[in-house]
Amino acid sequence: MVKLILASKSKVRKEILDKNKIDNEVKPSNVDEDIVKESLLKNKVSPEFISKNLAELKANKVSQNNFNAFVLGADSVIDLDGELISKPKSRDEAFLIIKKLNGKKHDLISSVCISKNGSMIWNYTDKATLKMKNFNDEELKSYLSKISDEALYAYNVYQIEGEGKNLFSDISGDQDTIMGLPIKKIKEYLRNFE
Repeated sequence: MVKLILASKSKVRKEILDKNKIDNEVKPSNVDEDIVKESLLKNKVSPEFISKNLAELKANKVSQNNFNAFVLGADSVIDLDGELISKPKSRDEAFLIIKKLNGKKHDLISSVCISKNGSMIWNYTDKATLKMKNFNDEELKSYLSKISDEALYAYNVYQIEGEGKNLFSDISGDQDTIMGLPIKKIKEYLRNFE
């Protein structure tokens, strides 16, 4: 299978690639996601559109400086009834986000893009639907107190592979999609180059 450059600092995405024996190296894109999101939100686009655009932007940016390499960009967003929920920048913001999701159903959208020589050659977007149980404020604060700062700011307000799975009454969709990398589809595509 071909070697991938992962245009992301995400430890979870790297672990998924490693677990699936996909040769990879990390070269973060350092795209300013907030500026891109603000610009796209002014145009009233969907959270899915934002996720796809960010994945492509990250892959293309790193691909421009790595001739002939396959560069994987990825992005995940939460869509709560059409509202984009981004990663928190503080513990207070994390609490407000988890309180907003409390008792509700939302979609987690993960987009991936493979670029070569500065242009997208393949992309895929998958969605998982999660229904959060009802918690009181103290239970939500207790949950957040168990999550490290690094995990909280890197993976949004829940880690489905850890404590986060206890927040939900119903999860439908692929766990790798929820963790930010729909690996089965990536592997299917990469088989074309064996």
